Amino acid sequence: MSAHNSDPWKSDERPPFLESEADADPIQQFQVWFAHARQTCIKEPTAMTLATVTPEGRPSARVVLLKEVGAHGFTFFTNYQSRKGQELAVNAFAVLVFWWDVPHRQVRVEGIVEKVTAEESDAYFQTRPRGSQLGTRASAQSAVAPDRKTLEAQMHTEIARFEGQAVPRPPHWGGYCVIPNAIEFWQGRPDRLHDRLRYIREAEGWRIERLAP
Repeated sequence: MSAHNSDPWKSDERPPFLESEADADPIQQFQVWFAHARQTCIKEPTAMTLATVTPEGRPSARVVLLKEVGAHGFTFFTNYQSRKGQELAVNAFAVLVFWWDVPHRQVRVEGIVEKVTAEESDAYFQTRPRGSQLGTRASAQSAVAPDRKTLEAQMHTEIARFEGQAVPRPPHWGGYCVIPNAIEFWQGRPDRLHDRLRYIREAEGWRIERLAP
């Protein structure tokens, strides 16, 4: 291997992802890959595509940011009255997809979505920049807006309303947790015999199976 191509994650010599190396717990396996993604200078390692379904049965997707991952699942925050919030209120099943380019890895999470507690949403809201807090109150996310000036006027109204005060979390904004029932780890390989290991939740724990690429 040449000196300028010494990192296997940036070359065509990426190591395979084998069952013998996979953690029995997919959340722990995700943490390993997630930590590696953060270390490889990926610009937005927390970015994930959230796919939901419209009431008409059509797919609907957008990028959101992962804010927490733990034994319970994957947490993100948003406006409950947004399009995604309305879709999840009708059909609580969703899919998350992470794509990390440099290590050539994808993680796909399927599960049911539940709101986090008001206390959890309050705690996270208070960590947000003040401008983001005010913007959350000013913008009716996904609603049709007459023009940019209207949005800016609404923002100025909120700025004046809470001048010198803490900004409270609006009740229409908070967190969701995707509780996984299946997680697939995809490792790209140069010969296109990519590694795909899928974890399926069962009563006694997680079962791992290999999928053909």
